[in-house]
Amino acid sequence: MRRRLLVVLSAFALAAVAGFAVPLLQSTAAGRTQEFVLTRAGDLDRFAALAQQATGPAGAAALDREVQAHHAVYGEGVAVVDRAGRAIVEAGLRADDPAVAAAVNAALRNQPAVRPVALRPWSTDPILLARPIGTGTQVGGAVVLRAEPAAAAADITVAWVAVLLGALLAALACAALALLLARWVLRPIRELAAGVGEVAAGHPGAHVSPRAGPAELRDLATAFNRMSDAVATSAEEQRRLVADTSHQLRNPLAALRLRVDTLDPHVAPAGRRTYRSTVVELDRLEALLDGLLDLASAESRATALAAAARPGDRVELTTVVAERLDAWRPVAREADVRLVTGSAPGPVEAACTASEVEQLLDVLLDNAVKYAGRGATVEVALSRDDGRALLEVRDDGPGLPAEQLQQATQRYWRAPGSAARGSGLGLPIAERLVTARGGTLRVSSPPAAGLVVTIELPA
Repeated sequence: MRRRLLVVLSAFALAAVAGFAVPLLQSTAAGRTQEFVLTRAGDLDRFAALAQQATGPAGAAALDREVQAHHAVYGEGVAVVDRAGRAIVEAGLRADDPAVAAAVNAALRNQPAVRPVALRPWSTDPILLARPIGTGTQVGGAVVLRAEPAAAAADITVAWVAVLLGALLAALACAALALLLARWVLRPIRELAAGVGEVAAGHPGAHVSPRAGPAELRDLATAFNRMSDAVATSAEEQRRLVADTSHQLRNPLAALRLRVDTLDPHVAPAGRRTYRSTVVELDRLEALLDGLLDLASAESRATALAAAARPGDRVELTTVVAERLDAWRPVAREADVRLVTGSAPGPVEAACTASEVEQLLDVLLDNAVKYAGRGATVEVALSRDDGRALLEVRDDGPGLPAEQLQQATQRYWRAPGSAARGSGLGLPIAERLVTARGGTLRVSSPPAAGLVVTIELPA
């Protein structure tokens, strides 16, 4: 947008500069041309008057002296002829020259004494000017002057250079003003775009400066700040509602669990099946409440990370992965799932904390152990790619159909027909933590079988 705005403003500026410069160039050339023509017309009139007065030898000698002096000083040829076209005085110009003869004939026919010319810096060819001797009714001859426009063309060149330099300076000034104007207008827009990007990335509360740019953009920045505050307040209230509701439900649920467990010895065989279903539902409800609390904690931590932006947080992933695999091996062994690690290309660092990586691994390993199935193998691999740290958890279980991969990170979604019970909040919690660190979480299913969850974090 900046480039397009600069192009438009520069085009208008160049058009304005050209609108002043071109007429000024033409006016300068026309003024010097008029001066040139008037000067030579005065010389022709003087020579014609001397020729008309040269009735004797003294007058003819005076005419010859003037003509020779003009030729010596200015280098311009002059020829004075009588009514028959015979030369009376010649200085650097021959009367029998065809061009001179044509000019003489025109003058003897009382045509305009000086033909119009338009001088330019490149005008170098001599110009023949002629006028008749005598009055309009009685022509006694003609005077022909070969005018040299070099000096006038040089003056026009100097004037044009000055005008063009002024136009160039004006164009540069307009370009600088256009650049400043573009920055003044576009800077608030860039800040607004960055603020919208932060809010879209899940960082509510982002603000932009409302003191830059035109009044309309300042009003827009103020409105954006109000909207961002409203979004942040709404998100915080929603998080608190989830956390408070989960906490408030935990006590009644614990009391209900105690009563149900107390009933176990007193349940008749006919109601044993219903009792077991009730216990399973209680387990599911407790898992759901735990997931809601974890989600509220993840939302709070993600918001804090976005606000604090701690660039110094770094962790070496290899050690954390080894520790969490050791912690999960008893659980995996009980579920008949084998945990392995892939070969890492040396130490792999990520811009986050060890506790965050532990929470991410707990979510991914819990899902893999639950849903990969008995006899499956779960592999945790680390790698680096273009300045990013990659953490992959692969299994060779049943995987997910392509149409369900996008749903895997949606809250409360569970795979249809899955035997394992879960809250549907594990992957959403992990994705929220990853995006807060500027990373991405992808779920894919290889062509053969299994599921791959890839976490990409800044290194």
